[in-house]
Amino acid sequence: QVKLEESGGDSVQAGGSLRLSCTASQNFFSYNGMGWYRQAPGKERELIASILSTGFTHYSPPVKGRCTISRADVDNPLYLQMNDLKPGDTGVYYCNRVERYNGDPLPQDWGQGTQGTVSL
Repeated sequence: QVKLEESGGDSVQAGGSLRLSCTASQNFFSYNGMGWYRQAPGKERELIASILSTGFTHYSPPVKGRCTISRADVDNPLYLQMNDLKPGDTGVYYCNRVERYNGDPLPQDWGQGTQGTVSL
């Protein structure tokens, strides 16, 4: 079975940084697009950063300019560098495939995610 493993989440002060990592088994990310999703408390899960096999990247407005998505190769691992964190960045972060850069449709199966908490 495919296993998605996210790591790197922590509790940090506003203005701090986090570097998230993701690995997947069975060449799960040998795919056109992969990215990071975030689910904030009381909100829907949303795609915040994506990268295509060509290297093209796309970011949602809340994180654009503060985050950088990267990949070691077209498969594994996947990274998300987040700087100048704000309380609104608090949530559970997941990695997964990306069908379109607008995040539609969402994948069906997810890993455990990694919790990022940003305090004032």
